[in-house]
Amino acid sequence: MQLRYSFRLYPSVGQRIALARAFGCARVVYNDALSTRETARAAGLPFPKSGDLSKMLITEAKWTPERAWLAEVSAVVLQQSLRDLDTAYRNFFDGLKGKRPRMGPPRYKSKRDSRQAVRFTANARWSFTSGGKLRLPKIGDVDVKWSRRLPSTPSTVTVVRDSAGRYFASFVIETGPQETLPGSHAEIGVDLGLTHFAVLSDGTKIDSPRFLRRAEKRLKKAQRDLSRKKKGSANRAKARLKVARAHARVADARRDFHHQLSTRLIRENQAVAVEDLAVKGLARTRLATSVHDAGWSAFVGMLEYKATRYGRVFVRIGRFEPTSQVCSTCGVKDGPKPLDVREWTCAACGSHLDRDVNAAVNVAKAAGLAASARGAQVRPAPVPAPRGEAGTHPKLAPVGV
Repeated sequence: MQLRYSFRLYPSVGQRIALARAFGCARVVYNDALSTRETARAAGLPFPKSGDLSKMLITEAKWTPERAWLAEVSAVVLQQSLRDLDTAYRNFFDGLKGKRPRMGPPRYKSKRDSRQAVRFTANARWSFTSGGKLRLPKIGDVDVKWSRRLPSTPSTVTVVRDSAGRYFASFVIETGPQETLPGSHAEIGVDLGLTHFAVLSDGTKIDSPRFLRRAEKRLKKAQRDLSRKKKGSANRAKARLKVARAHARVADARRDFHHQLSTRLIRENQAVAVEDLAVKGLARTRLATSVHDAGWSAFVGMLEYKATRYGRVFVRIGRFEPTSQVCSTCGVKDGPKPLDVREWTCAACGSHLDRDVNAAVNVAKAAGLAASARGAQVRPAPVPAPRGEAGTHPKLAPVGV
């Protein structure tokens, strides 16, 4: 399967200027290609092919006074920008055909977009230096904060600047079945919630960190300072950056919590079952802030791809399964209960039940883990690289250095 490894970059002032130039050139080529195709569509002409666009908007455009500055960046970056547009159109049309969730048509990019990225393939001849730096064409040797070694040599690197002004190098790595973990007899059902982030079918309760709630006071102050700045001023740009960095700290802490917990559950259990929650519906209620703060969808996505990576069983049961209405001891369904009822005694068998633990046990039973997963070994299947696989702290050298 594919995994994405992201590492923090610390470019110098000159390298930041060069990266900004690369971001801008890639954006211009993308927008020119989108405009050309939309113009052809409106005129009823054939859809321009990528090869024709590359010749017209890159090769020939470099010799014109209006686009001569395209020669100042690597040509690979511009070619990859056209590939990104092809991917955007393909996803749009696949959504119309029902092959994937529907999404809007490609839109024009702006220099004010919070995220900017360029991609270098092997043809760009990027490399690692003997000192552990990342050498990029027409940019230079950029300092990298290595947190772990790369398991193999990547073929591409994507340089990303996020809304907080931070730079990252993102590598996609191919991994083999050697990461499959030894079999285990442990199986677990997980009930996700707000008071406790997760309750396991073995009775373990994991408190919700509530990263956004804890940082709410600091975020409000930063947002209030931003609202008082004059639009278009340098002080407003600085205040906007402070807001973005405050939100980035919250997002990083939440992602780190999700990674640690999902890895622990996958390593300790042969099979993991969760309930398919209606997150979009819950996000439209008065609990919206707490639901977004929990980040259930991101956590479940991590469980799913890590189960595939390490040879575990992942089961997602239907959202309409009455896990809170059925006694996990005798199986009698005694109807829905208000949210303030956290414990009750089953009228049929007399068992005293905890609402969340009872739901987690019912999730495990509904998934049929005992019948499907005990002692099983699952061969990892191809999975797209997740975007959030990252680390930033200890100083290590990359593979081959």
